Amino acid sequence: MATKLLIVDDEPNICESLRLYLENEGYEVKIANDGVEGVSYFKMYEPDIVLLDIMMPRKDGWQVCREIREVSSRPIIMLTAKGEIFDKVLGLELGADDFIVKPFDMKELSARIKAVLRRYSSHDSAGDDEVVKFDNIEVSRQKYELKLCGKSVDIPPKELELLYFLASNYNRVFTRDQLLDKVWGFDYLGDSRTVDVHVKRLREKLEGVSDKWVLKTVWGVGYKFELLQ
Repeated sequence: MATKLLIVDDEPNICESLRLYLENEGYEVKIANDGVEGVSYFKMYEPDIVLLDIMMPRKDGWQVCREIREVSSRPIIMLTAKGEIFDKVLGLELGADDFIVKPFDMKELSARIKAVLRRYSSHDSAGDDEVVKFDNIEVSRQKYELKLCGKSVDIPPKELELLYFLASNYNRVFTRDQLLDKVWGFDYLGDSRTVDVHVKRLREKLEGVSDKWVLKTVWGVGYKFELLQ
């Protein structure tokens, strides 16, 4: 079956160009022209991946991303005419999987889509044994679930993947570039500040949970999930 792709963008010319190119690439494409339609189409259509513009009428891309993440971990690539780091950081915090700035090359977009789908597919097919447990914490990559003190905690997919990777490689130090490679993928074009943002958000969630482990900064190197004696 063809991969189902949903485009959420209020610019008809861009939508039509994307539809023609991506259908030629073999995707089954649906288009929503504002944020309200985008959320509705996502629930009805259940796409495999979403291309999501930020600046739209009725409901912007940030809110659409939030609402999708409440019900699904399907990959989202944000589209924007802006290039500020703020936009990238906010999108990644909300659970976006990648970020591409308009105007973009269609071949680059196609490569980004394929890379994100590969990463999602490898995580989605993970076995039930992909669970890491320590004192008061349980991280399941198969279910995309974080439990702290036995209670489920809401967490964006990339934060969970980062926490799972560090916890499953406990006491090992990883540089920011290594974490970008292992968690975001070698073809991710973001910068290392993305890692810092995600670690900060994780620490806010993990504060006071246990005195037997810590998400630690190794100054001048990177980060590690350290088990304490």
